[in-house]
Amino acid sequence: MPFSKIFKSFVLICMASLLALTAHAQTKSTGKATWPKQPIRIIVTFTPGGAPDILARVLAENWQQSLGIPVVVENKPGYGGNIGADLVAKSEPDGYTLLIGTVGIHAINGALYEKLSFDPVKDFTPISFLASTPNVLIVNKKLGVSNLHELIELAKAKPDQLTFGSSGVGTSLHMSGELFKEMAGVQIRHIPYKGRAQSLPDLLSGRISMLFDNLSSSLTLIKAGEVQALGVTTLKRSHAAPEIPTLAEQGLTGFEAVSWFSLMAPANLPVPIQKQLNQMVRQTLSNAEVKSRLLAGGLDPAPGSPKDLSRLIVAEVAKWSRVVQQSGAKLD
Repeated sequence: MPFSKIFKSFVLICMASLLALTAHAQTKSTGKATWPKQPIRIIVTFTPGGAPDILARVLAENWQQSLGIPVVVENKPGYGGNIGADLVAKSEPDGYTLLIGTVGIHAINGALYEKLSFDPVKDFTPISFLASTPNVLIVNKKLGVSNLHELIELAKAKPDQLTFGSSGVGTSLHMSGELFKEMAGVQIRHIPYKGRAQSLPDLLSGRISMLFDNLSSSLTLIKAGEVQALGVTTLKRSHAAPEIPTLAEQGLTGFEAVSWFSLMAPANLPVPIQKQLNQMVRQTLSNAEVKSRLLAGGLDPAPGSPKDLSRLIVAEVAKWSRVVQQSGAKLD
């Protein structure tokens, strides 16, 4: 074989080898071709049945079908969401352990807890905003009040005798109660629970007087007439329950406390995986059937970019730090 042909063949072999090595290096560094190749778990920091759990299961169901691999939801409740958040913060940033982030975890707990085993902002990679829902003030029907004005009058007549429950210290539901106490000028005792599943039986039985809950979680009970809804915590009425007035329109001008949920990963997640996850969230929550189901349940899906989520967290940290400081709440 002429030398020119041998040389040409040698050059082609070298080029092919170089391209293969480059592709392998890119796959290894970006994760595009290798992720996902094993089960994904989504950590929910509250008990099953609430808004974070609903969102996690919507994502898991859709991703499992599209990816063809198991996507598992794990409920890790307790300590205001810090137990599950700590687990994710300390996990490998490989895209296989994700967190349903909440306003409590990422915007409230940093100011509320004296010592945290993780940084609510720096130890996470933002993926996407998922959805928001109004909180709603619901009371035991035997309490004998039908509107906010009557509740405030009763609370002022019986200082420290009424109680309000929440799904945990430091959650947006707890802070909604603290904001209510401050703006209404009443003294009501806070009773924290591990999750809404534990608080609801006590509300229905009358062991606690009232409860701040996510509207999406309590809408069925409200419509069934099992509890009395006094007001939602957004500035505008919810399209899911327009018959429920806002607390703001009933005299607590400017009252606003929205529960929002996001998808987060451990810090230092490779950017290509972050982008792929963001795209997966957008595809799922933009699905007409999924969106309609969430809206009917009181959840307003609004996926966005990681930068949008980061900006929201910064603004919410500033807002809720002031509320925590004004309430005087502090935990070890």
